[in-house]
Amino acid sequence: MKLILGSASPRRKDLLAQLGVVPDAILPPDIDEDPKPRELPRPYCARLAREKAAAVAADPDDIVLCADTTVALGRRILGKPADAGEAAAFLTLLGGRRHQVITAVAVRRGARLWSREVVTDVKMKRLSDVELNSYLASGEWQGKAGGYAIQGLAGAFIPWISGSFTGVVGLPVAETAALLAAAGYPLYGETA
Repeated sequence: MKLILGSASPRRKDLLAQLGVVPDAILPPDIDEDPKPRELPRPYCARLAREKAAAVAADPDDIVLCADTTVALGRRILGKPADAGEAAAFLTLLGGRRHQVITAVAVRRGARLWSREVVTDVKMKRLSDVELNSYLASGEWQGKAGGYAIQGLAGAFIPWISGSFTGVVGLPVAETAALLAAAGYPLYGETA
């Protein structure tokens, strides 16, 4: 049995390490991540995690772990910004408001699939022009849903969350451990 992480995210690999888990392979799938017309954030996020898990080639006994993180402002999906202008627009929209960060996790072993969505409420403060421009200049917004990473410089912009911090980072650790255990992956020094 091998554990395949279907994600190129170094943050997800680091979060797995908190469980003492090192993937045997890292094989990020290439799927279309565009939302369907009128698709809501939580179903969208769950669908992407499942599609990613299905797209990773694996032997029947291997365990595939995939996740997707989406930032939602009401019914609006704020994905990874295409450029600094879009990142600025996202951060300005989020400023002074509560939003949700949804991380869906999907674990596949053979034909079986276990999945879970974790929703965390997050409040971002209104950013001054100096804060916004400094953050954009850092480049940290690149490749991040909603244009920010709570575990980095943007942590200073987040006075409040309710839910899973690791879910906001990109992989809710407690829920991921439960899904891996359900799939028969040995955690905490167990042997398979």
